[in-house]
Amino acid sequence: MPADRLSALDTAFLCIDRPTAPMHMGAVGVFAPPRPYGRRDAAGLAELLAERAGRSPRLRQRLRPGGLLLPDRWEPDPRFDAAAHVSTHHVEPDTPDPLASHASRWFETPLDPRTPLWNIRIVTGLPGGRFATLFKIHHALCDGTGAAELALGLLDAPGAAPRRAARHSRRDAVTLDDMWRDARRLVNDAAETAGIAAALLRAVRPLPVSPTVTAQSARRQVGFVRLDADDLRRIRRAHGGTTHDVVLAVLAGALREWLRGRDTDATRPLRALVPVSIRRRRGDLAGGNALSGYLCDLPVDVDDPVGRLRAVTDAMNRHKQAGPWRGAGALPVLAERLPSAVHRLATRTVAHAAPALFDTVITTVPLPGLPLSLNGAPLCEAYPVVPLAPHQSVGFAVSTYRGGVHVGLNTAGDAMHQAGGLADAVTKSMAALAQLCP
Repeated sequence: MPADRLSALDTAFLCIDRPTAPMHMGAVGVFAPPRPYGRRDAAGLAELLAERAGRSPRLRQRLRPGGLLLPDRWEPDPRFDAAAHVSTHHVEPDTPDPLASHASRWFETPLDPRTPLWNIRIVTGLPGGRFATLFKIHHALCDGTGAAELALGLLDAPGAAPRRAARHSRRDAVTLDDMWRDARRLVNDAAETAGIAAALLRAVRPLPVSPTVTAQSARRQVGFVRLDADDLRRIRRAHGGTTHDVVLAVLAGALREWLRGRDTDATRPLRALVPVSIRRRRGDLAGGNALSGYLCDLPVDVDDPVGRLRAVTDAMNRHKQAGPWRGAGALPVLAERLPSAVHRLATRTVAHAAPALFDTVITTVPLPGLPLSLNGAPLCEAYPVVPLAPHQSVGFAVSTYRGGVHVGLNTAGDAMHQAGGLADAVTKSMAALAQLCP
């Protein structure tokens, strides 16, 4: 497929997008400069980030719609002005939870489809003289791994993500072996597609409606929780599982507490869509989406924190043994194999059925272990933000960086007013597991 053509999965994210379900991802980086940053410093940072963004070919591209039959494409924006995508804001010192409050309003604003689909906001006036950068980029442009690579490329050079050399394979002629290999791949893909579709049908849940379903709303409330990576490692050593399993168990405990706070009995598990990157498996280059996923039951109905961790570990082990190309969680793979015209006709309607398959999204965004900085100011916190499917009330995005596990919460609808309580529940759930370590 030509590099400028949107894949079917990229197109699907465009089709879902609407004011009440914006499909942009986000990230919040908090930096600790050697001295407090103010408005004048923010203006200098904006110039620096605009200059660096202007060197990225990916960030210079805008969408060229193809209509019903022709494919959508990316094209260089002839009037591209990186400075128009970078803005500043200074919060007042008496604002309660100033970063989360401002980020919530900023992230709920959709991107302008007539321009390159990304924006940056620099926020100064934070406690301790710190500043933050808010970054949002449309899911059609890249997946979480690609977004992280683009964001890291805007930071200072020593900590920027290394560029990966493009791999080109030159063929002067198509051989019989090539044709036979392609034919087998088509047969295998068809079998996989049929299996995923059948698994999706089996995974659809009957009524009653999930307790996390909410009315459509353009409003969002984000929250940020920092956990100690050493605590996660200690829990893992004491009770087994992977670090990712521990995170899922902590969030399951938080959702259990959150449901009880809503006077909802946690009588059955909630189901999380856990995206899985398949870029390395397929050998894809950066850009676009290369995703599959698992549908993992979160045992919110289990009272014992260690019991929840063991249930999550068992479930994730089963998913990993089956692989990312099987099961209902591989719905992004199925979306990738449907014609783009099908997405334009049906995806927006089908997306409203997302609560029948899963209750929340929990994604992990990889970050390098190297120390990162912007204009010499060290990065001390990094919170990703995941978009919400229609009628979804809460989503989680997680990144681990320099001894901290950073959880970004995104809430909508009637869950907005409980974002603070959910953040507190994450901290309490982590503490409950840590207390059970010998």
